[in-house]
Amino acid sequence: MQRIGIGQRRARLARRHHLAPGAAAPGPVEVARGVVALHSTDPASVFLAVHARTAPVPVDPIEHALYRERTLLRMHGMRRTMFVVEAGLAPVIQAACTDGVVERSRRQYAKLLADAGVGDVAWLSKVADQAAEALAAMGQATGAQLSAVVPALRTQLLLNQGKKYEARQNITSWVLFLLAAEGRIVRGRPLGSWTGSQYTWFPMTAWLPGGMPAHPAPAARAELARRWLARFGPGTEADLRWWTGWTAGQVRQALAEVRPVEVDLDGVTGLVLADDREPEPEPDPWVALLPALDSTPMGWAGRAWFLGEHRAAVFDRNGNIGPTVWCDGRIVGGWAQRPDGAIGYRLLEDIGREAAAAVEAAAGALTGWVGQVRVTPRFRTPLERELTGPAGRGGQSGTGSGQDST
Repeated sequence: MQRIGIGQRRARLARRHHLAPGAAAPGPVEVARGVVALHSTDPASVFLAVHARTAPVPVDPIEHALYRERTLLRMHGMRRTMFVVEAGLAPVIQAACTDGVVERSRRQYAKLLADAGVGDVAWLSKVADQAAEALAAMGQATGAQLSAVVPALRTQLLLNQGKKYEARQNITSWVLFLLAAEGRIVRGRPLGSWTGSQYTWFPMTAWLPGGMPAHPAPAARAELARRWLARFGPGTEADLRWWTGWTAGQVRQALAEVRPVEVDLDGVTGLVLADDREPEPEPDPWVALLPALDSTPMGWAGRAWFLGEHRAAVFDRNGNIGPTVWCDGRIVGGWAQRPDGAIGYRLLEDIGREAAAAVEAAAGALTGWVGQVRVTPRFRTPLERELTGPAGRGGQSGTGSGQDST
C-alpha cells in the first residue's frame, strides 16, 4: 500500500486550497471550487476565506459573484450546515444531502404544530406554497415583508413551555427554511453589511433559470464524494462520512461508484482518487489567517496531522473552530479582531523569526482589508475570547496594524 505522509498531506492542502505561494485563486468562484463549498454559518467567514485565498480581492467582487452575477449560491447542504457553493454544484448537493434534510425538518416542524393544535403536514405545506407564490409575485422580500402578505406566517407557538428558556416563536423562519431546503427559494444579499444574516429572499429561478434540477441521489453522492477526494484527499471513510453527514451505507455506496485507492496514512487506511497518487511538489513557506469555521480545518474529522495539541485553544466545546493562524500546513495560533479594529493574534508555538514576521504582516493586511467593519465569530473559542478581553488588549500577543493591501 502506498504511503502518504503528513508532509505530503500538508503540501496538498496548501496548493489545492489556494493557500501556498503561487497558488492563489483568481476570484471567489475558484475559491469555492477549491474547497468544494465555503462554510457560511457565519456570513463573514465567506468573505474572510476568499481574502485568505486570493490576491486578495476586495469585498465588492465577492458580493458581485454572490448577488449580481450569481455564480455563487447560499444553501444548506452537508450536515444541515449553511454553505456558499458554485451555482452549478448546487443541484448535486441538493440531491446528495439537502433533500434528506427537508424530510427530517418537515416531520419535526409538523410535530410541533400538531402538539400545539395549530395544524399538520398538509397545513404546513399549504402555508409554504402561499409564501412561495407571494415571493414569486413580489420578486424579492425579507421574511417580515412576506409575513405581511401571508398572515399564516405570523402563527406563533409557545416552545419549551415551563422551562427557563420558554419563548414564543412565529413560524416564518421554519417555512423559509423548508422552502430554501427544497430548492424553491434562495437567500440574497443581507440587510446591512457583508457580515449580516438578515437575508432578502428570491425565487430560485433568479439564480438557476430553470429552477433546481433534479438528480438521482446515488449519482449525486458519488459526484460529491469524488469532489471531496479531489480537494481533501487523502482522507478516511470516517472523514467523508463526517463531512457529508451521510450514513455509513451511503458513504460505502458512493465510494463503490468512485472506486478510490487505499493508501497508508501512517498506520491508518486512507483513500485517494485512482489517478491522484503522484506526489504534490513541496510549496514555499507560507502563512495564512483563516476565519472561524473555515472549510479547510472543517474538511476532516481526523485533524491531528494539522492541529497538533491546539484543539482546546481554537475549538469551542461543540466542535466549532475559531479564527486560526496557519504556517506551512499546520495550525500554530489564533487571531481575533479587537474592539479598535486591529487584528490581534497569539502564536501557540515557535515558528521562527521569518514566519512570525509573515504572520505580523498578514495581520496588518487583514486589519486594513476589514476596515471599519467589526467581525465577531458566531461561536466564541477560548483563544478568541482571550484576545478580545482585557489581557489580550494589553499587548500579550501580536497586533496587525498595516494598511489595506488591496
